[in-house]
Amino acid sequence: MAPKMRDRFTSRGQAAARFVAQRGLLKSVVWGVVSVTVIDRDKLSGVRKPFVVVANHSSHLDAPLIMGALPRKLARYLAAGAAGDYFFDVWWRRGLTALFFNAFPVDRSGSNPRNVSAKALLQHGVPVLVFPEGTRSKTGEIGHFKPGAAALSSATGAPVLPIALIGAYNAHPRGSKWPKPGRLPVAVVFGAPMRIAEGENPQQFMARIREQVIALHDAHADRILNPTGTTKETDR
Repeated sequence: MAPKMRDRFTSRGQAAARFVAQRGLLKSVVWGVVSVTVIDRDKLSGVRKPFVVVANHSSHLDAPLIMGALPRKLARYLAAGAAGDYFFDVWWRRGLTALFFNAFPVDRSGSNPRNVSAKALLQHGVPVLVFPEGTRSKTGEIGHFKPGAAALSSATGAPVLPIALIGAYNAHPRGSKWPKPGRLPVAVVFGAPMRIAEGENPQQFMARIREQVIALHDAHADRILNPTGTTKETDR
């Protein structure tokens, strides 16, 4: 039997407070400083929790963009993996990260296992957001994907939702303290849910997920980054 989960991940009260924080405050700020296009959200129409969101990672805008672009019913309990050595090192940052992102700590060193694991969350019906590159890209290029998210999907049966983020690095690159002025264009591109294939191991599945994220990115990058008009949130 799966271990008992901490209340804050599944609490309706916490979810209500998080909705206000995410949609009332965070989304308003992010959508105000960048011009957001959401593509193919209809591919999520049949998705039920739990699931594993996998996306490329190059900016502090990434998690807010994903949570703001997801339908409310899918974002409500989504828990984001966050670096334990940074986001959980002091009380105020730990509290804010939990409030805005329902975050759980990810140990990047592998030497200090945490009490809450992504697998345990999934087993309790809590969807998780994982950035398999492990850290933000220094160049904006999509890097190597570690196989952990694919292994989670394989072990729990939860589908993977691939997402490509476009333009976030240009708008708010690693090392910058605030997004660049001018509401630069960014996009959140949703792919169809993916599951591990028969005879496929997690490394092979993760390679296939990465290929899909790159394909989603490349299919729309030129239109988003070189727009002929004003971009906006859509449901293509």
